[in-house]
Amino acid sequence: MLDFNLRIGLVPDVRDLGDFDTRKGIFDPRIASKIKDGIIKYIKDNFTDEQTSFCDMEWLNPLGVYYKNSDCPKVCEYLKSEKVDAIFIINCNFGNEEACGRLAKNMGVPVLLWGPQDMIFDEDGMRYTDGQCGLFAISKQLRRYKVSFSYIENCPVESPVFADGFKKFLSVATMVKNFKKLAITQVGTRLTPFKSVMYNELEMTEKFGFNLNNVNLLSFERKFDAAMEAHKADLEKDLALLKEKYNVGTFDDESLTKLLCFVYVYKEIFEETGADILSTECWSALPATFGVNPCLAMSILADQGYPVVCESDVHGAVTNALLLSAARGKRVPLFGEFTVRHPENKNAELLWHCGPFALSCKACDSEAKIFNGKPSFRAEDGTYTISRFQGDEGKYTLLGGKFKTTDGPYTFGTYMWAEFNDLSKVEKKLINGPYIHHMSEIIDDYTWELEEFCKYIPELEYDPIEE
Repeated sequence: MLDFNLRIGLVPDVRDLGDFDTRKGIFDPRIASKIKDGIIKYIKDNFTDEQTSFCDMEWLNPLGVYYKNSDCPKVCEYLKSEKVDAIFIINCNFGNEEACGRLAKNMGVPVLLWGPQDMIFDEDGMRYTDGQCGLFAISKQLRRYKVSFSYIENCPVESPVFADGFKKFLSVATMVKNFKKLAITQVGTRLTPFKSVMYNELEMTEKFGFNLNNVNLLSFERKFDAAMEAHKADLEKDLALLKEKYNVGTFDDESLTKLLCFVYVYKEIFEETGADILSTECWSALPATFGVNPCLAMSILADQGYPVVCESDVHGAVTNALLLSAARGKRVPLFGEFTVRHPENKNAELLWHCGPFALSCKACDSEAKIFNGKPSFRAEDGTYTISRFQGDEGKYTLLGGKFKTTDGPYTFGTYMWAEFNDLSKVEKKLINGPYIHHMSEIIDDYTWELEEFCKYIPELEYDPIEE
C-alpha cells in the first residue's frame, strides 16, 4: 500500500570558524544555536502529526548544530538509522556549504533548504547571522554536487510563506517516496482495441524501479467464486448499506451482490501481490465472466484506500498514485477522461468515466444512482489538479494543470464539467503530444508539487497542460 508517513531529518547548520569556541559578534555560534532552538521547537509544535515526525542534531554536540565537514559520515549514519525520508537544511547563520553539500549528496533523499530571515540589527551596526547570504552559497554547492533540492524563500519561521512551502515539500517528499518503490499489479490483459493504453513494462522497471505484477483472469475467477462463499454474511450487510447510499432502481440483488464481491477480490489481490495500486481490465472479460462490471468496486475501494484504475491503464495508475501521494492520502483522485466539449461553453469539457469515482467526491446536490450496473453521479465542485504520467518513444513526461468545475448538462456515469483557461490549447496538447484522453484529477491545486516532484526524478519531465 502507498505510505503517506514521513520522517524528516532536521539539520541546522552554522559556519565553521577557527575561533568557533570563542567567537563573538557576527557568526557567533551560540546566537545561531539560540535561533535554532526556537525554529526546531516551532516546527515540531506546528507540523508534527500522525503522518509526520522529526529527528534533529541535538545529539551531535553541545549546541545541537552541524558545522564540521568531518561530521558528515556520522550524521549520515544517524539519519539513515532514523530512516528519514527527506532532510531539511536549516541555515542558522552563514552556514557551511561544503558540509551541507556532502551530506545532501550522500543521503540521496529529497532536500529542503531554508534559512530564517535576519531580524537583529544592533545600534552599532552589528549583524549576527547573514543567513540569506549563506543560502546562496549552499545552493550553489548543492548544484555542483548535482543534488536536487527544494527551497523556501528566506522568511521568518512563523510566516505563512514558510508554512505553505513546508507543507508543499512534505507532499513532494511523499510523492518521491512512493514513486521510487511503486508496486503496480495489472488484473487481466489489455483490451485489443485499447492500444492507447499500451505501456513498456521493461522500460518502466529499468528507468524507475517499478515492481509490475500480473494476475490472470482464471485466477481472478477462482478468487471471485471463493469470495462469494466466504463473505456471504459480509455481502448481505454490504448490500443493505449500498441501498442506503444509492438509488439502485430495479437492479436485482444478485447482480448487486456480485458488484460488491469485486471489492473483496481486489483487496485480496492487493495483499497477495503487495500492490500499491491496481490497473484492471473492466468491460470485456470481467462482465462476460460475471455478468457485471467492477466499476462500483473501484468507487468503494477508492474510499477505503485501495486505488484501482480501470481500462488496463498502467500510466493512469501511476498518475493516480502520484496525486494520492501529493494529497498524502487526505484527498481521493478521480479518473475522468476527456469525452466531449460543452455544448455552450467553449472552454469546458466533460471529464467522465463509467462509474469509478469515489462516492466521497460526489456533489452534495447530485443523487447517487446505479445506472446500467455502475455508479452514476456528478463530482463535487471546486478547483482541481489534472495530470497524466505518460511514456512515449522512451521519454516520460508528467502533464500537469488545473481547472475549475462549471455547470453543464446532466449525463450518466461519474463525471464533472471542467472549465480551462483555453480548452483549444489543451485539446491541441492532447492531440499533438504523447497523452491520451485518460486523465487523473484531484481537488485542490497541486501543480507546484507536480513540477517540483519532477526535479527529483531524472527520467521525468514536467509538462504544463496549457502551454
